[in-house]
Amino acid sequence: MKKLCLGIESTAHTFSVGILDFEGNIYSLINDVFIPEEGGLHPGLVREQHLNNFMKIINRALSEAKISIKEIDLIAFSQSPGLGPVLKIGAWVARMLSQLVDIPIVGVNHCIAHVEIGRLKCNIKDPLSLYVSGGNTIVSAFESERYQIFGETLDLAIGNMIDSFSRDAGLSHPGGPKIEKLALESKNYIPLPYVVKGMDLSFSGLYTSAKYLLQSKDYCKKYNLNDIAYSLQETAFGMLTEVTERALAHTEKKEVLLTGGVAANKRLQSMIEYISKEHDARFEVVPLRYAGDNGAMIGWVGILRYKAEGGHSISGTIINPKERMDQITIPWRS
Repeated sequence: MKKLCLGIESTAHTFSVGILDFEGNIYSLINDVFIPEEGGLHPGLVREQHLNNFMKIINRALSEAKISIKEIDLIAFSQSPGLGPVLKIGAWVARMLSQLVDIPIVGVNHCIAHVEIGRLKCNIKDPLSLYVSGGNTIVSAFESERYQIFGETLDLAIGNMIDSFSRDAGLSHPGGPKIEKLALESKNYIPLPYVVKGMDLSFSGLYTSAKYLLQSKDYCKKYNLNDIAYSLQETAFGMLTEVTERALAHTEKKEVLLTGGVAANKRLQSMIEYISKEHDARFEVVPLRYAGDNGAMIGWVGILRYKAEGGHSISGTIINPKERMDQITIPWRS
């Protein structure tokens, strides 16, 4: 009988449960996403929704997988990084289940999980990864026994920046797909701040300038929302492409992985694919179902770590909201 893991994701807006076996076959994946009525994420409100719905999501995942909780052999949860009050919910639920069923528990770094689910689902071994989401923007690769960070945002994450602009433009959440659709309707590029500092990026100036364009007297006269969306995407994605290409030239990796929620953007995909071909590297995009935050990716990294070094003690499951992916050992690849 195959061993099964239940993975819990709860770093931000999504409470997700995935059930998979130790070979990486996924039997169920159920998500509950907090959608704010206005503004950004309010940790207290997200926490309340997760508390109200976690049992329902777990039961739906078990039902879809056609198993009972007693058939689970391992619990994995997102331990870092993320919103503290929200991470605590996932950790609490994971500890409760682990002790209830008397099975091992493993804490997982959310950023590493985005890379590892891409490696699994795209069947690639050693990629340079561009991880882009609402909370993170990181260029990384496995070097010297860890996932080294070769470039990252210095302020806003790319997904957060796009969502913030979309709210300013009066668009409903999530904003990314709507900005992508609007951008397809324009080729009128408006110059915006392009800020690359060495291998790192800064999106705050770009966001502020795009927001100013919405408030300018020229809005709807010399340009429209389609033009701003197009210019915002082209500038931000150009920055991402530049640092990714530089990291690719440095690491000489022969595979490139685009992962995270923003990986669903077709324009970003085309730009990263282009530079990958220029460097004779295979390009892959994580499947859409696993691009956003999900419990399957947490479960998979939990399995990898458990196979390599066993479970964690309960005292070792304390959340770490600020932990970086380059601080963590990767025993399954060493």
